[in-house]
Order: sequence, then C-alpha cells, then structure tokens
Amino acid sequence: MLAIGIALAGYLVGNALIESRTSERRVSVRGLAEREVPANLVLWPIVFSITSNDLVDLQRQADAGVVKVRAFLGDDFPAEQISVSPPRVQDREAQGRAGDRQELDRYVAEVVVTVRTDRIETARQAIQRSGELVKQGVAVIRSYEYNTQYLYTELEKIKPEMIAEATRDARRAAEQFAQDSGSKVGAIRTAQQGLFSIEDRDQFSPQLKKIRVVTTVDYQLE
Repeated sequence: MLAIGIALAGYLVGNALIESRTSERRVSVRGLAEREVPANLVLWPIVFSITSNDLVDLQRQADAGVVKVRAFLGDDFPAEQISVSPPRVQDREAQGRAGDRQELDRYVAEVVVTVRTDRIETARQAIQRSGELVKQGVAVIRSYEYNTQYLYTELEKIKPEMIAEATRDARRAAEQFAQDSGSKVGAIRTAQQGLFSIEDRDQFSPQLKKIRVVTTVDYQLE
C-alpha cells in the first residue's frame, strides 16, 4: 500500500508539473487590417479680407463679398450646406499702428464662408475654380487657421469587418509560429483591439483616407 501511494503521488505531481508547463506555452501575435476609402465629408472655408476707414462701409463690403461667393457656388451646394461667420474686425489704430494710417485703412476684417458638404468631387472642382472670385474683386486669402478638411465619418460601417480581418491576420501569424516550433494553435487566452487610425493616403490626396487597426491576441500552444 505504501509503495502504491508513493507511485500515485509521484504520478500526480509529475502530471501537475506537465500541465503547469503546458499552460505557460503561449504566443502573443499582432494582426493588421488596412483599407483605403474615399472621404465622405469636406469642410471648405472660403476666407476673404476687406478694409475700410468706416465700419458701416466695412460691413457693406462684407455683405457684397458674401453675395459674390454665394453666386460663385451657385446651385452646386444646398443652402443648408453653406454658412457665413460674422466678420472678424481688427482696428489698426487701437493696436498702436497710427503711423500707418496714411497708407492703410483703419479697419481690416476677415470673412469666412464655410461649405460643409458630402459632394466631394463637386467641391474639389469648385476649389480649383476659386480664382474666379479674385477676378470679381473678392480678396480670397490663404489662411493657415482655416484649412480645407476631408473627413471620413462612416467608420462604424466597416469597423466589424476590419476587426475580423485583423484577427484572421493574427491567427495566420500564430499558425506560422506554431508550425516553426512544432506546436499547434489552441484557444485564445486574451485579445485586445487597438485604436483605429484615419490618415490621408498622402499629402497630395487628402480626399483619400487610409484606415488602420492592429489587434493583439494571445493564443494557447498545444
């Protein structure tokens, strides 16, 4: 009985060690999914400047410029996709630039007409023709504060497919690792989804977006 007990205890201890070692056999891999999609929303700020020595005249010029911009946009964009911000006025005299009064008007203002639309190609063509506004006397300026933005807002539609794609990519990496090490891929121990990133495909094609997600998965090795 004593011998049988010792043999059984040794077997159980050895089996427990094997199981503990087996539980430590795992591999952590990353899966990648990428897609290129067209932007579905564009924010196009049209910024122009005006100057005057009289505030009433300044506002009159602002209104006239907005009328010309709206006429330029025509029927390409619905009225609800166009918004106008109040003029942002600077008083040069109040800023201590009285010495420039003989050469410059006292007041200078910027007016922003913003087009927010899903008509991407129509907007791109209008942007290319925006020089026509200058010919009509609208002093369109390039503003680093107001940049044209192309956005993609339908991530939820493609998110499940991209997560599944990234998980399959992680599984392929795990199977390759298992094959090289003489093992088999078992169950998933843990899985972590990374953040989605949306970037311009390149600096010359902001209307095309590259979407990327990385998942991290731990697999049991058998």
